[in-house]
Amino acid sequence: MSNHQKRLSVPKSWPVERKTATFTAKAGAGPHGEAGVPLVVVLRDVLEYVDTTKEAKYAAHHDGVLVNGDTVRDVTLPIGMFDILGFPEREEYYRVFPDEGGRLALTEIPAADADGKLAKVVDKTLVSGGDVQLNLHNGHNIVVDEDEYNGNDSIVVDLENDDVLAHFPYEEGALVTAVSGQHAGEVGEVTDITVSPGSADNTVTVETDDGAFETVENYVFVIDEQFVGDEEGDDE
Repeated sequence: MSNHQKRLSVPKSWPVERKTATFTAKAGAGPHGEAGVPLVVVLRDVLEYVDTTKEAKYAAHHDGVLVNGDTVRDVTLPIGMFDILGFPEREEYYRVFPDEGGRLALTEIPAADADGKLAKVVDKTLVSGGDVQLNLHNGHNIVVDEDEYNGNDSIVVDLENDDVLAHFPYEEGALVTAVSGQHAGEVGEVTDITVSPGSADNTVTVETDDGAFETVENYVFVIDEQFVGDEEGDDE
């Protein structure tokens, strides 16, 4: 099986130039599906810490690269939306955030903010003992004591112990960012939620500084002002 991916056919979310070369690195197994960007691409094409895959492997094995709090050695690991990247030797930390057009971008964050990751509640189930299990967008599941969460809510999960550090309900008035579709990267306030009959997708209307747009409910994530402040800071 090839270890390379043609640049012209990579997902739109990948932050790579498509006409500078024929191939780029291929993502390995992991979260985020086909939209996940290999770590080597982030190190080489976004941060420009390395020039080659060999240098990326050296950096991962010697300098230390953290993804969501865990040390990573596999440079093909897929990196996706809202992941937290850490480089302790450099004292640099980043959150993956959508830029306009839906491409993954990195937003530098303080070390104090690198201990929790934003996740969207897809659904929830009851588990033995009467506790509630939250099933999250990234395939991760956590058990909580209190049933105060609903589908499409966002939470910030502690990377060390899975505690919920913050809870952002999905409702009218909530601040959201679109992560897919033609409005990916735009941030605004929910003004209307339309529940569609049958199997049709629910839609949401979002008011931004530049006007309103309507998109599929699954395309938006609830955030808070902290994320807007980060996103307006120093991007790579």
